[in-house]
Amino acid sequence: MTNYTPSRPGQVNTAGATDALFLKVFPGEILTAFNATNVMMALHRVITIASGKTAQFPALGTAAAAYHTPGNELTGSNLIPSNEKTINIDALLVSDVFCADIDTAMSHFEYRGEYAKQMGEALALKADKQLLQTVVLAARSGALVTGGNGGSALTNANAATDSDILAGLLFSAAQTFDEKNVSAMDRNVAVRPAQYYALAQNTKVLNKDWGGAGSYATARVPTVADMNIVKSNNIPSTNIAAAATGENNTYFGDFTKTVAVAFNRMAVGTVKLLDISTQKEYQVSKQGTLMVARYAMGHGILRGDCAIEIATP
Repeated sequence: MTNYTPSRPGQVNTAGATDALFLKVFPGEILTAFNATNVMMALHRVITIASGKTAQFPALGTAAAAYHTPGNELTGSNLIPSNEKTINIDALLVSDVFCADIDTAMSHFEYRGEYAKQMGEALALKADKQLLQTVVLAARSGALVTGGNGGSALTNANAATDSDILAGLLFSAAQTFDEKNVSAMDRNVAVRPAQYYALAQNTKVLNKDWGGAGSYATARVPTVADMNIVKSNNIPSTNIAAAATGENNTYFGDFTKTVAVAFNRMAVGTVKLLDISTQKEYQVSKQGTLMVARYAMGHGILRGDCAIEIATP
């Protein structure tokens, strides 16, 4: 029987590697999936380092003012407290897939694009979960400098089920930020879908006569108490007892009572050593292509006063 010669759409002019054309879209698909899935990366402070395993974020307290007595010498009486926060780089996080040539040839659909999407989403979800855990932990942290403010918690037994109570807690959160002199810029609130859609049906939030915004028809809640509302399935809800292997920062805690979290972009920080990137290698001995998506970064608390946990008692 005569062997068939398959048409290989991944080859360049019917020559060379069978996946040469397919994989050119691989990095773009990974990055697109990461950006589409991750909601937290744009909402906090991020720095990139060229080398090393940690980065330091300086923190300064506030100065005082006093009336001057004529003739008295000014000697620099302000003793401004200072400190720093160090964020470590976690171990390299990877998502890898091996695609055999025979499967590519036999498949009736192009599955590598979906693989790329899943790999990008896996990295994005991990980053989102760790960042939201860090924000909640920031709300539980103390003052970094002498005389400064730590995080806050607002609790109510019906916070997760009553949208009126939740909206009231968000206004209390905004008031708390104001009283701690936290910048009104870049304030955000992360809520789970159940709370988001409850707010979307609340007339106080949406009713234009109350000065509300958003849309009942599209279930859109842009702001409450002048804070941007973001919806996420990644708000922690379990008791994470210890650090996972490869985690060099603290992301664990008991989050069973957490409902939502309000935060300013200065609450947490991310240090990137290797931004999200892709690698591919055709392996002749295995007759297939290994595809890898990866990043090396770490997340940590910067300012506790910029985070407020909303929880049940």
